[in-house]
Amino acid sequence: MNLAAIPLQQADPLGYRALMPAGAPSRLLLLLHGVGGNETNLVPLGMKVAGDTLVVFPRAPLVAGPGQYAWFPVHFDASGPRMDFAQAQHSASLLQEFIAGLQARHGIAPARTAIAGFSQGGIMSASVGLTAPDLVAGFAVLSGRILPEIEDFVAPPESLRRVDAFVAHGAHDTKLPPAWAERADALLTRVGVPHRTVLYPAGHEIPAAMQDDFLAWFEQAVSR
Repeated sequence: MNLAAIPLQQADPLGYRALMPAGAPSRLLLLLHGVGGNETNLVPLGMKVAGDTLVVFPRAPLVAGPGQYAWFPVHFDASGPRMDFAQAQHSASLLQEFIAGLQARHGIAPARTAIAGFSQGGIMSASVGLTAPDLVAGFAVLSGRILPEIEDFVAPPESLRRVDAFVAHGAHDTKLPPAWAERADALLTRVGVPHRTVLYPAGHEIPAAMQDDFLAWFEQAVSR
C-alpha cells in the first residue's frame, strides 16, 4: 500500500496514521514504533491484521531527527540503556489519553483493545498495560523490554489478572540482549500478569515467525 493513502492525522494528544476497516471497527490495535523510527514503520505488520480491526500507528511526541521520533530520550553505554523515566511516564500518559479518545470516538471497548510495539514502542506498550490495564485487553513487547522502574507504579493485582501479555524477542539481539526478555517474564510473573514469552533465532527485529505469533496472540487477547 502507498503510504500516501494513509494520511497523517494531527490529533490531540498524538499524531497518527490509521488503517480503517470497510465497516465499523469492532476491535482496536495500536502499534508503536521504536526510537528513531516513525509511525509508518509497522504499517506492513498492521496490514496483516483482520479486517474488522482499526489499526492505529501513533507518532511519538519527541523529534529525534528528520522523520525520526522517540517516546523518551535514551542512550546506550557499556552497562546498557540509560533513559529519561519521567519522559517515558509522560508519553505513557499521552498514550492513555489517546487510547481512551479512540475508544470513545469509535465505540470500541477496552476488552477489544490491544497495544503493542517494537523496541522502545514495546516499552511504552508494557508501561500502558501495567499501569492502566483497564484500558486494554492485552499488550505485546516485540524486541523491547519492560522498564524496571515501572514496577513501583503497576496497577493492583486484581486489575492485572484481566490483561494478557506477549513478550517476543530475538535470541541474537545485540541492541537489547535477550536477558531483557527474561527480566520481563520474571516481572510479569511477579505482578501476576498472564503472559507468554518466546525467543526467536533473530536479532533486533520482528521476523516473520514473531509476526505470525503476535497476530495469533492478538486474536486471542481480544476474544477472551
